[in-house]
Amino acid sequence: MQQRGQWSSKLGFILAASGSAIGLGNIWRFPYVTGANGGGAFVFLYILCVLILAFPVMITELVIGRTAAKNPVGAFHDLAPRSVWWLVGGLGVLTGFAILSYYSVIAGWTLSYILKAATGALHAGKGAEEIFNSFAADGVSQVVYLFLFMALTVYVVAGGVRNGIEKAARILLPVLFVLMLCIIGYVLTLPQAMDGVKFYLYPDFSKVTATTVMMAMGQAFFSLSLGMGAMITYGSYIRKTDNLFTSGLSVTFFDTFIALMAGMMIFPVLGGAPKKGGPSLIFEVLVDVFQTMPMGQVLALVFFILLAIAALTSTVSLLEVISAYLIDEKGVSRKKAVASLGIITAVLGIPSALSLGSVDLLTRWNVLGRVDFVFGNLSLTIGGFLMCLFVAYKWGLKAFMAAISEGSHMHESSVFRVWYGVSVYLVCPVCMAGMILYILITGNTLG
Repeated sequence: MQQRGQWSSKLGFILAASGSAIGLGNIWRFPYVTGANGGGAFVFLYILCVLILAFPVMITELVIGRTAAKNPVGAFHDLAPRSVWWLVGGLGVLTGFAILSYYSVIAGWTLSYILKAATGALHAGKGAEEIFNSFAADGVSQVVYLFLFMALTVYVVAGGVRNGIEKAARILLPVLFVLMLCIIGYVLTLPQAMDGVKFYLYPDFSKVTATTVMMAMGQAFFSLSLGMGAMITYGSYIRKTDNLFTSGLSVTFFDTFIALMAGMMIFPVLGGAPKKGGPSLIFEVLVDVFQTMPMGQVLALVFFILLAIAALTSTVSLLEVISAYLIDEKGVSRKKAVASLGIITAVLGIPSALSLGSVDLLTRWNVLGRVDFVFGNLSLTIGGFLMCLFVAYKWGLKAFMAAISEGSHMHESSVFRVWYGVSVYLVCPVCMAGMILYILITGNTLG
Protein backbone atom coordinates (compact mmCIF):
# COMPACT_ATOMS: atom_id res chain seq x y z
CA MET A 1 0.00 0.00 0.00
CA GLN A 2 1.48 3.33 -1.07
CA GLN A 3 1.69 6.05 1.56
CA ARG A 4 -0.61 8.91 0.63
CA GLY A 5 0.86 12.36 0.39
CA GLN A 6 -0.24 15.37 2.43
CA TRP A 7 0.16 19.09 2.02
CA SER A 8 3.09 20.36 4.06
CA SER A 9 0.96 23.10 5.60
CA LYS A 10 -2.38 24.85 5.47
CA LEU A 11 -0.83 27.52 3.24
CA GLY A 12 0.42 24.82 0.89
CA PHE A 13 -3.12 23.53 0.45
CA ILE A 14 -4.58 27.00 0.00
CA LEU A 15 -2.08 27.82 -2.74
CA ALA A 16 -2.53 24.48 -4.52
CA ALA A 17 -6.34 24.55 -4.32
CA SER A 18 -6.43 28.20 -5.37
CA GLY A 19 -4.26 27.26 -8.33
CA SER A 20 -6.76 24.55 -9.24
CA ALA A 21 -9.62 27.03 -9.14
CA ILE A 22 -7.76 29.86 -10.88
CA GLY A 23 -7.66 29.06 -14.58
CA LEU A 24 -8.59 30.25 -18.03
CA GLY A 25 -12.17 30.75 -16.89
CA ASN A 26 -11.03 33.48 -14.51
CA ILE A 27 -8.69 35.27 -16.92
CA TRP A 28 -10.53 35.26 -20.23
CA ARG A 29 -14.04 33.96 -19.64
CA PHE A 30 -14.99 36.08 -16.62
CA PRO A 31 -14.32 39.42 -18.39
CA TYR A 32 -16.32 38.35 -21.47
CA VAL A 33 -19.31 37.12 -19.47
CA THR A 34 -19.16 40.28 -17.37
CA GLY A 35 -19.14 42.43 -20.50
CA ALA A 36 -22.01 40.51 -22.10
CA ASN A 37 -24.16 40.72 -18.96
CA GLY A 38 -24.12 44.34 -17.90
CA GLY A 39 -20.72 44.93 -16.34
CA GLY A 40 -20.92 46.01 -12.71
CA ALA A 41 -24.35 44.44 -12.10
CA PHE A 42 -23.02 41.03 -13.16
CA VAL A 43 -19.98 41.43 -10.89
CA PHE A 44 -22.30 42.07 -7.94
CA LEU A 45 -24.41 38.97 -8.75
CA TYR A 46 -21.29 36.88 -9.29
CA ILE A 47 -19.92 37.70 -5.83
CA LEU A 48 -23.34 36.98 -4.31
CA CYS A 49 -23.48 33.58 -6.05
CA VAL A 50 -19.97 32.73 -4.84
CA LEU A 51 -21.12 33.22 -1.25
CA ILE A 52 -24.55 31.60 -1.58
CA LEU A 53 -23.81 28.71 -3.96
CA ALA A 54 -20.13 28.07 -4.58
CA PHE A 55 -18.69 28.34 -1.07
CA PRO A 56 -21.05 25.76 0.53
CA VAL A 57 -20.29 23.27 -2.27
CA MET A 58 -16.57 23.94 -1.82
CA ILE A 59 -16.86 23.08 1.89
CA THR A 60 -18.88 19.98 1.03
CA GLU A 61 -16.21 18.59 -1.30
CA LEU A 62 -13.34 19.35 1.08
CA VAL A 63 -15.06 17.62 4.00
CA ILE A 64 -15.86 14.53 1.92
CA GLY A 65 -12.26 14.36 0.72
CA ARG A 66 -10.54 14.81 4.08
CA THR A 67 -12.88 12.43 5.90
CA ALA A 68 -12.30 9.56 3.50
CA ALA A 69 -8.69 10.51 2.56
CA LYS A 70 -9.28 9.06 -0.89
CA ASN A 71 -10.08 10.00 -4.47
CA PRO A 72 -13.74 10.74 -5.40
CA VAL A 73 -14.63 7.10 -6.14
CA GLY A 74 -12.94 5.75 -3.02
CA ALA A 75 -14.42 8.53 -0.88
CA PHE A 76 -18.02 7.65 -1.72
CA HIS A 77 -17.23 3.93 -1.38
CA ASP A 78 -16.00 4.56 2.19
CA LEU A 79 -18.70 7.00 3.29
CA ALA A 80 -21.60 5.06 1.73
CA PRO A 81 -20.51 1.40 1.49
CA ARG A 82 -22.70 -1.09 -0.35
CA SER A 83 -24.51 1.68 -2.23
CA VAL A 84 -24.46 3.22 -5.70
CA TRP A 85 -23.19 6.59 -4.47
CA TRP A 86 -19.70 5.71 -5.70
CA LEU A 87 -21.08 6.48 -9.17
CA VAL A 88 -21.05 10.17 -8.21
CA GLY A 89 -17.30 9.89 -7.69
CA GLY A 90 -17.00 7.94 -10.92
CA LEU A 91 -18.83 10.71 -12.74
CA GLY A 92 -16.34 13.20 -11.29
CA VAL A 93 -13.32 11.22 -12.49
CA LEU A 94 -14.83 10.77 -15.96
CA THR A 95 -15.66 14.48 -16.10
CA GLY A 96 -12.15 15.50 -15.12
CA PHE A 97 -10.75 13.13 -17.76
CA ALA A 98 -12.90 14.62 -20.53
CA ILE A 99 -12.35 18.25 -19.50
CA LEU A 100 -8.59 17.78 -19.37
CA SER A 101 -8.61 16.43 -22.93
CA TYR A 102 -9.96 19.64 -24.47
CA TYR A 103 -8.81 22.13 -21.81
CA SER A 104 -5.22 21.21 -22.67
CA VAL A 105 -5.90 22.17 -26.29
CA ILE A 106 -6.86 25.71 -25.26
CA ALA A 107 -4.04 25.80 -22.72
CA GLY A 108 -1.62 24.92 -25.52
CA TRP A 109 -2.63 28.10 -27.34
CA THR A 110 -1.01 30.12 -24.55
CA LEU A 111 2.37 28.53 -25.29
CA SER A 112 2.03 29.37 -28.97
CA TYR A 113 1.12 32.97 -28.21
CA ILE A 114 4.01 33.34 -25.78
CA LEU A 115 6.31 32.40 -28.66
CA LYS A 116 4.48 34.69 -31.08
CA ALA A 117 4.71 37.60 -28.65
CA ALA A 118 8.39 36.96 -27.89
CA THR A 119 9.38 36.76 -31.58
CA GLY A 120 7.28 39.74 -32.66
CA ALA A 121 4.94 37.62 -34.79
CA LEU A 122 1.93 39.33 -33.20
CA HIS A 123 3.24 42.68 -34.44
CA ALA A 124 4.35 41.61 -37.92
CA GLY A 125 1.59 43.37 -39.82
CA LYS A 126 -1.12 40.68 -39.79
CA GLY A 127 -4.44 41.27 -38.08
CA ALA A 128 -5.22 39.39 -34.86
CA GLU A 129 -8.13 37.51 -36.43
CA GLU A 130 -5.96 36.36 -39.34
CA ILE A 131 -3.23 35.20 -36.95
CA PHE A 132 -5.65 33.21 -34.82
CA ASN A 133 -7.58 31.63 -37.72
CA SER A 134 -4.34 30.56 -39.38
CA PHE A 135 -3.09 29.01 -36.14
CA ALA A 136 -6.42 27.31 -35.39
CA ALA A 137 -6.49 25.69 -38.83
CA ASP A 138 -2.95 24.33 -38.46
CA GLY A 139 -3.64 20.84 -37.15
CA VAL A 140 0.02 19.96 -36.61
CA SER A 141 0.60 23.03 -34.42
CA GLN A 142 -2.56 22.35 -32.46
CA VAL A 143 -1.49 18.80 -31.64
CA VAL A 144 2.12 19.76 -30.89
CA TYR A 145 1.15 22.45 -28.39
CA LEU A 146 -1.47 20.12 -26.85
CA PHE A 147 1.23 17.52 -26.15
CA LEU A 148 3.71 20.14 -24.95
CA PHE A 149 1.27 21.48 -22.39
CA MET A 150 0.34 17.98 -21.28
CA ALA A 151 4.05 17.21 -20.82
CA LEU A 152 4.39 20.21 -18.50
CA THR A 153 1.34 19.02 -16.55
CA VAL A 154 2.68 15.47 -16.25
CA TYR A 155 6.04 16.78 -15.02
CA VAL A 156 4.40 18.69 -12.16
CA VAL A 157 1.92 16.01 -11.07
CA ALA A 158 4.51 13.21 -11.24
CA GLY A 159 6.47 15.04 -8.55
CA GLY A 160 3.80 14.22 -5.99
CA VAL A 161 1.62 16.24 -3.65
CA ARG A 162 4.34 18.22 -1.84
CA ASN A 163 7.27 18.18 -4.25
CA GLY A 164 5.19 18.51 -7.40
CA ILE A 165 1.78 20.17 -7.06
CA GLU A 166 2.40 22.20 -3.90
CA LYS A 167 5.91 23.25 -4.91
CA ALA A 168 4.69 24.45 -8.30
CA ALA A 169 1.80 26.36 -6.71
CA ARG A 170 4.13 28.09 -4.25
CA ILE A 171 6.11 29.42 -7.21
CA LEU A 172 3.45 29.97 -9.87
CA LEU A 173 0.71 31.65 -7.81
CA PRO A 174 2.89 34.50 -6.50
CA VAL A 175 4.32 35.00 -10.00
CA LEU A 176 0.79 35.11 -11.43
CA PHE A 177 -0.26 37.68 -8.84
CA VAL A 178 2.76 39.92 -9.44
CA LEU A 179 2.34 39.79 -13.23
CA MET A 180 -1.32 40.72 -12.91
CA LEU A 181 -0.47 43.65 -10.65
CA CYS A 182 2.12 44.86 -13.17
CA ILE A 183 -0.38 44.73 -16.03
CA ILE A 184 -3.11 46.44 -13.98
CA GLY A 185 -0.71 49.19 -12.97
CA TYR A 186 0.17 49.85 -16.58
CA VAL A 187 -3.28 49.62 -18.21
CA LEU A 188 -4.78 52.04 -15.66
CA THR A 189 -2.58 54.73 -17.22
CA LEU A 190 -4.17 54.28 -20.67
CA PRO A 191 -6.46 57.07 -21.99
CA GLN A 192 -9.60 54.91 -22.10
CA ALA A 193 -8.93 53.15 -18.77
CA MET A 194 -11.48 54.97 -16.61
CA ASP A 195 -14.28 54.33 -19.11
CA GLY A 196 -13.52 50.63 -18.82
CA VAL A 197 -13.35 50.74 -15.03
CA LYS A 198 -16.67 52.57 -14.83
CA PHE A 199 -18.37 49.95 -17.01
CA TYR A 200 -16.78 47.17 -14.96
CA LEU A 201 -17.54 48.41 -11.46
CA TYR A 202 -20.62 50.63 -11.77
CA PRO A 203 -23.73 48.41 -11.55
CA ASP A 204 -26.63 49.04 -13.90
CA PHE A 205 -29.32 46.66 -12.61
CA SER A 206 -31.69 47.53 -15.46
CA LYS A 207 -29.58 45.18 -17.61
CA VAL A 208 -30.10 42.19 -15.32
CA THR A 209 -32.22 39.34 -16.73
CA ALA A 210 -32.88 35.74 -15.74
CA THR A 211 -30.03 34.74 -18.07
CA THR A 212 -27.72 37.14 -16.23
CA VAL A 213 -28.50 35.40 -12.94
CA MET A 214 -27.91 31.96 -14.48
CA MET A 215 -24.60 33.07 -15.98
CA ALA A 216 -23.51 34.46 -12.61
CA MET A 217 -24.33 31.15 -10.90
CA GLY A 218 -22.49 29.24 -13.61
CA GLN A 219 -19.40 31.43 -13.41
CA ALA A 220 -19.30 31.20 -9.61
CA PHE A 221 -19.69 27.42 -9.64
CA PHE A 222 -17.38 26.47 -12.50
CA SER A 223 -14.59 28.93 -11.71
CA LEU A 224 -13.95 27.15 -8.40
CA SER A 225 -13.42 23.73 -10.07
CA LEU A 226 -16.48 22.31 -8.34
CA GLY A 227 -18.59 19.30 -9.30
CA MET A 228 -15.87 16.95 -10.60
CA GLY A 229 -14.12 15.95 -7.39
CA ALA A 230 -11.04 18.15 -7.70
CA MET A 231 -11.65 19.58 -4.25
CA ILE A 232 -12.45 16.10 -2.91
CA THR A 233 -9.05 14.96 -4.16
CA TYR A 234 -7.21 18.02 -2.85
CA GLY A 235 -9.17 17.78 0.40
CA SER A 236 -8.01 14.19 0.84
CA TYR A 237 -4.45 15.46 1.37
CA ILE A 238 -5.42 17.93 4.15
CA ARG A 239 -4.28 17.16 7.69
CA LYS A 240 -6.96 16.42 10.28
CA THR A 241 -5.70 19.29 12.41
CA ASP A 242 -6.34 21.97 9.77
CA ASN A 243 -9.44 24.16 9.90
CA LEU A 244 -11.44 23.23 6.79
CA PHE A 245 -13.82 26.17 7.03
CA THR A 246 -11.10 28.83 6.93
CA SER A 247 -9.16 26.84 4.32
CA GLY A 248 -12.17 26.67 2.01
CA LEU A 249 -12.95 30.33 2.64
CA SER A 250 -9.39 31.30 1.72
CA VAL A 251 -9.49 29.37 -1.55
CA THR A 252 -12.86 30.89 -2.44
CA PHE A 253 -11.58 34.38 -1.65
CA PHE A 254 -8.38 34.06 -3.71
CA ASP A 255 -10.18 32.60 -6.72
CA THR A 256 -12.78 35.38 -6.68
CA PHE A 257 -10.13 38.04 -6.13
CA ILE A 258 -8.11 36.83 -9.13
CA ALA A 259 -11.23 36.89 -11.30
CA LEU A 260 -11.91 40.48 -10.24
CA MET A 261 -8.28 41.35 -10.95
CA ALA A 262 -8.66 39.86 -14.44
CA GLY A 263 -11.45 42.31 -15.09
CA MET A 264 -9.20 45.15 -13.95
CA MET A 265 -6.59 43.97 -16.45
CA ILE A 266 -8.90 43.77 -19.44
CA PHE A 267 -11.65 46.41 -19.18
CA PRO A 268 -9.24 49.38 -18.92
CA VAL A 269 -7.60 48.10 -22.12
CA LEU A 270 -10.93 47.78 -23.93
CA GLY A 271 -12.48 50.96 -22.52
CA GLY A 272 -15.81 49.17 -22.08
CA ALA A 273 -17.58 45.94 -23.02
CA PRO A 274 -15.70 43.49 -25.28
CA LYS A 275 -17.10 43.04 -28.79
CA LYS A 276 -16.38 39.30 -28.88
CA GLY A 277 -16.23 36.53 -26.33
CA GLY A 278 -14.68 33.13 -25.79
CA PRO A 279 -11.27 32.61 -27.39
CA SER A 280 -11.83 35.68 -29.55
CA LEU A 281 -11.66 38.02 -26.55
CA ILE A 282 -8.08 37.09 -25.69
CA PHE A 283 -6.64 35.90 -28.96
CA GLU A 284 -8.26 38.48 -31.25
CA VAL A 285 -9.74 41.50 -29.47
CA LEU A 286 -6.92 41.98 -26.96
CA VAL A 287 -4.21 41.18 -29.50
CA ASP A 288 -5.68 43.85 -31.77
CA VAL A 289 -5.30 46.32 -28.91
CA PHE A 290 -1.80 45.12 -28.04
CA GLN A 291 -0.76 45.73 -31.67
CA THR A 292 -1.60 49.42 -31.47
CA MET A 293 -0.69 50.41 -27.91
CA PRO A 294 2.64 51.60 -26.45
CA MET A 295 4.71 48.69 -25.10
CA GLY A 296 2.16 46.36 -26.68
CA GLN A 297 4.64 43.59 -27.45
CA VAL A 298 5.95 43.49 -23.87
CA LEU A 299 2.44 43.59 -22.45
CA ALA A 300 1.33 40.75 -24.75
CA LEU A 301 4.28 38.60 -23.69
CA VAL A 302 3.63 39.14 -19.97
CA PHE A 303 -0.10 38.58 -20.42
CA PHE A 304 0.26 35.24 -22.21
CA ILE A 305 2.83 34.04 -19.68
CA LEU A 306 0.36 34.65 -16.84
CA LEU A 307 -2.38 33.02 -18.89
CA ALA A 308 -0.21 29.92 -19.30
CA ILE A 309 0.45 29.84 -15.55
CA ALA A 310 -3.27 30.01 -14.80
CA ALA A 311 -3.96 27.21 -17.27
CA LEU A 312 -1.19 25.00 -15.88
CA THR A 313 -2.38 25.19 -12.28
CA SER A 314 -5.79 23.98 -13.48
CA THR A 315 -4.56 21.15 -15.74
CA VAL A 316 -2.44 19.94 -12.82
CA SER A 317 -5.54 19.55 -10.64
CA LEU A 318 -7.48 17.82 -13.44
CA LEU A 319 -4.71 15.27 -13.99
CA GLU A 320 -4.37 14.74 -10.22
CA VAL A 321 -8.08 13.83 -9.95
CA ILE A 322 -7.87 11.00 -12.47
CA SER A 323 -4.39 9.89 -11.36
CA ALA A 324 -5.48 9.63 -7.72
CA TYR A 325 -8.09 7.08 -8.78
CA LEU A 326 -5.48 4.73 -10.25
CA ILE A 327 -3.08 5.34 -7.35
CA ASP A 328 -5.68 4.76 -4.59
CA GLU A 329 -7.94 2.13 -6.11
CA LYS A 330 -5.62 0.16 -8.39
CA GLY A 331 -2.31 0.53 -6.57
CA VAL A 332 -0.52 1.96 -9.60
CA SER A 333 2.63 3.95 -8.85
CA ARG A 334 2.26 7.72 -9.14
CA LYS A 335 4.71 8.18 -11.99
CA LYS A 336 3.26 5.33 -14.04
CA ALA A 337 -0.33 6.50 -13.44
CA VAL A 338 0.43 10.13 -14.28
CA ALA A 339 2.48 9.37 -17.40
CA SER A 340 0.03 6.85 -18.86
CA LEU A 341 -3.03 9.01 -18.18
CA GLY A 342 -1.27 12.08 -19.56
CA ILE A 343 -0.57 10.31 -22.85
CA ILE A 344 -4.07 8.83 -23.10
CA THR A 345 -5.73 12.17 -22.34
CA ALA A 346 -3.57 14.01 -24.87
CA VAL A 347 -4.46 11.44 -27.55
CA LEU A 348 -8.16 11.82 -26.71
CA GLY A 349 -7.73 15.60 -27.05
CA ILE A 350 -6.59 15.32 -30.68
CA PRO A 351 -10.16 15.40 -32.14
CA SER A 352 -10.84 18.62 -30.21
CA ALA A 353 -7.54 20.06 -31.45
CA LEU A 354 -8.41 19.21 -35.05
CA SER A 355 -11.98 20.52 -34.81
CA LEU A 356 -10.88 24.15 -35.02
CA GLY A 357 -10.62 24.24 -38.79
CA SER A 358 -8.02 21.69 -39.84
CA VAL A 359 -10.38 18.70 -40.35
CA ASP A 360 -13.71 19.57 -41.94
CA LEU A 361 -15.74 16.73 -40.44
CA LEU A 362 -14.54 17.39 -36.91
CA THR A 363 -15.06 21.12 -37.42
CA ARG A 364 -18.66 20.58 -38.53
CA TRP A 365 -19.25 18.37 -35.52
CA ASN A 366 -17.69 21.08 -33.29
CA VAL A 367 -16.07 18.38 -31.18
CA LEU A 368 -14.46 20.77 -28.69
CA GLY A 369 -17.72 22.67 -28.17
CA ARG A 370 -19.78 19.49 -27.75
CA VAL A 371 -17.39 17.96 -25.21
CA ASP A 372 -17.37 21.25 -23.30
CA PHE A 373 -21.18 21.33 -23.28
CA VAL A 374 -21.60 17.76 -22.01
CA PHE A 375 -18.73 17.56 -19.52
CA GLY A 376 -17.66 21.15 -18.86
CA ASN A 377 -21.20 22.27 -18.09
CA LEU A 378 -23.87 19.59 -17.72
CA SER A 379 -21.78 16.89 -16.04
CA LEU A 380 -20.15 19.31 -13.61
CA THR A 381 -23.50 20.72 -12.51
CA ILE A 382 -25.02 17.28 -12.05
CA GLY A 383 -21.98 16.25 -10.01
CA GLY A 384 -22.32 19.22 -7.66
CA PHE A 385 -26.07 18.65 -7.35
CA LEU A 386 -25.59 15.00 -6.38
CA MET A 387 -22.85 15.83 -3.86
CA CYS A 388 -25.23 18.14 -2.03
CA LEU A 389 -27.96 15.48 -2.04
CA PHE A 390 -25.45 12.97 -0.69
CA VAL A 391 -24.58 15.10 2.34
CA ALA A 392 -28.16 16.18 2.95
CA TYR A 393 -30.03 12.92 2.48
CA LYS A 394 -27.50 10.07 2.77
CA TRP A 395 -24.49 10.99 4.90
CA GLY A 396 -26.42 13.43 7.07
CA LEU A 397 -25.76 16.81 8.65
CA LYS A 398 -24.69 15.24 11.95
CA ALA A 399 -21.89 13.21 10.33
CA PHE A 400 -20.85 16.23 8.26
CA MET A 401 -20.62 18.46 11.34
CA ALA A 402 -18.54 15.88 13.17
CA ALA A 403 -16.17 15.66 10.19
CA ILE A 404 -15.70 19.40 9.68
CA SER A 405 -15.19 19.94 13.41
CA GLU A 406 -11.86 18.09 13.30
CA GLY A 407 -9.31 20.89 13.51
CA SER A 408 -11.98 23.49 14.35
CA HIS A 409 -14.96 24.09 16.63
CA MET A 410 -17.69 24.29 14.00
CA HIS A 411 -19.89 21.86 15.98
CA GLU A 412 -20.24 24.58 18.62
CA SER A 413 -21.67 27.09 16.14
CA SER A 414 -25.43 26.93 15.75
CA VAL A 415 -25.19 29.74 13.19
CA PHE A 416 -22.94 27.63 10.96
CA ARG A 417 -25.17 24.59 11.38
CA VAL A 418 -28.27 26.53 10.33
CA TRP A 419 -26.49 28.31 7.46
CA TYR A 420 -24.97 25.15 6.04
CA GLY A 421 -28.13 23.12 6.57
CA VAL A 422 -30.26 25.60 4.63
CA SER A 423 -27.60 25.76 1.91
CA VAL A 424 -27.08 22.04 1.39
CA TYR A 425 -30.70 20.94 1.88
CA LEU A 426 -32.37 23.69 -0.11
CA VAL A 427 -30.45 26.59 -1.67
CA CYS A 428 -27.65 24.74 -3.49
CA PRO A 429 -29.77 21.86 -4.85
CA VAL A 430 -32.45 24.27 -6.09
CA CYS A 431 -29.88 26.56 -7.73
CA MET A 432 -28.09 23.68 -9.42
CA ALA A 433 -31.35 22.06 -10.52
CA GLY A 434 -32.20 25.40 -12.15
CA MET A 435 -28.79 25.45 -13.85
CA ILE A 436 -29.26 21.91 -15.17
CA LEU A 437 -32.70 22.76 -16.59
CA TYR A 438 -31.35 25.96 -18.16
CA ILE A 439 -28.52 24.08 -19.88
CA LEU A 440 -30.84 21.32 -21.15
CA ILE A 441 -33.66 23.60 -22.30
CA THR A 442 -31.62 26.36 -23.92
CA GLY A 443 -28.60 24.35 -25.05
CA ASN A 444 -26.42 27.21 -23.81
CA THR A 445 -23.28 26.83 -21.72
CA LEU A 446 -22.78 28.44 -18.32
CA GLY A 447 -19.10 27.67 -17.83
